Amino acid sequence: MRTTTNRAAAKRQRELAEEIVGRLVRRHSIATVLFHHAVAERLGLGPTDHKCLDLLRERGAMTGSDLAAITDLTSGAITGVVARLERAGYLRREPDPHDRRQQILHPALERMRDIQHVFDPIRRDVAALLENFDRHQLAAIAEFLARSTDVTYRHIALLRAQTLRASTTKNPRH
Repeated sequence: MRTTTNRAAAKRQRELAEEIVGRLVRRHSIATVLFHHAVAERLGLGPTDHKCLDLLRERGAMTGSDLAAITDLTSGAITGVVARLERAGYLRREPDPHDRRQQILHPALERMRDIQHVFDPIRRDVAALLENFDRHQLAAIAEFLARSTDVTYRHIALLRAQTLRASTTKNPRH
């Protein structure tokens, strides 16, 4: 009897994992992308500009070359992103003390409050949602989010490497 119970529990666990991976993570990802598009629109930014600014906020000051490497955008695209963010007052540049050809990009802290206000309602709602979980469940949620983010970044790198290999195979001059 115990073996049957264990098999049934293992089956339910597999089914739940499949539901999480197959539907819930995808649904959450879609909602997140659409939410960030709406945030960007509210701030008067394009989605790429908003996410580049978010990277600067998360990782701190960096050069345009660093931002291009992280996002896999061309230097021309980054130049446009930086110009638009600077015009909108969300970014400031300063010369790189080690390389005069480079500039260090900083998020404009005085404008971060504007962004904070846009996110405050969803932060409150998510915080209220998290109150429904005990500390063990919260620890599991935190671990899942951290580890799944790491998995996602790893797969970004894999996809970019595959794309690069495919493009050099099609066009060996590059």
